This record gives sequence, structure tokens and C-alpha cells, in this order.
Amino acid sequence: MGLLDDWKYCPRCAAVLAGDAGRLECASCGFVAYANSVPGAEAIVFDDDDRILLGRRRFEPRAVYWDLPGGFLHEGEEPLAGLRREIREETGLEIEPPRFLGLWNEPYDGRTVLCLAWVARARGVPRAADDLAELRWFAEDELPWDELAFTHYAPALRSALGKQHAQGAGLDPQFDG
Repeated sequence: MGLLDDWKYCPRCAAVLAGDAGRLECASCGFVAYANSVPGAEAIVFDDDDRILLGRRRFEPRAVYWDLPGGFLHEGEEPLAGLRREIREETGLEIEPPRFLGLWNEPYDGRTVLCLAWVARARGVPRAADDLAELRWFAEDELPWDELAFTHYAPALRSALGKQHAQGAGLDPQFDG
């Protein structure tokens, strides 16, 4: 199901909309709606023992499954500013230095999220807040692969773990994706 699938009438003037799954237009007032991906920012957060921080989701979709800390960007918000804000809101942690890992499209509650993912180190003591009911550090061999909230988490985690090992070997100190 796409973002615009249930749109039949213009939200401005209530006239019938015309178009397709990617773009709808109102012939009466000129309103146009696009089915763009929604941007989100998330991080695979490591501690000094190379454990990864995951949070148990408090709300649907995928409540009780394990989540990467992060969330949606506000309109006009720079991605790194949004990443730091979301990490702070959900965990109370500050992260440094965030290094870009990659991007994935993820189906989410009737829309698609463009997930911008970073790898980072955490400072501080984590506390679950906002959308997370619980936080837990996982060693690589303890990761709950079958309980991850979203489909792109497994490839993102594998990529981050590979880069983490490469960094330890002195092969990729920048985590560049």
C-alpha cells in the first residue's frame, strides 16, 4: 500500500483528485501531492566494548521488537542534527563521531522511509525514553536477529560489524560506506 492509495479528495477544496500512485493533482485548486519517501536517521551505536545498543519499541508498528535508535527528520532539519536529536530523545546519549554507513528504503506504516544510517560511539549512560520501552547493549554474538523490528536492520548491522572489524584491523578508520 502506498502513501496516496487512499487519497480520493483534495485536502484543500474537497474536489476529486486525479493521478497515479506517485502523484495526485486537484484540477480545481491546483494542489499536488507526491508519494515521496519520508527521511529518517538512525545509528548503530557502539560502546567502548564494541557492543551495539538496541531499543525495544514501545509502539506499533512492530511494538516489542528491537529497534535502532533514531527517527524521522523534521521538515528542513539537517540529517546529522536530526540523528543527534533522535538519539538524545530516545537514549539520553550523545554520539561521536557519526560516520555514514548507508541508506535503505523501508516499508513503514503505509509509507516508505528513506533510512539514513550512521555508525557512532556513545557517551553517557543510556536511559530508555520517547518511543523506546527498554535499552540493551548486545555483543555481536548476542544480537537478536529474529527479533529485529525492520527488514533493513540485518544488512545494516552486518555492514556496521564488518566495518567495525575492519577498523580494528586498521583497514577502514572512517567507517565510510
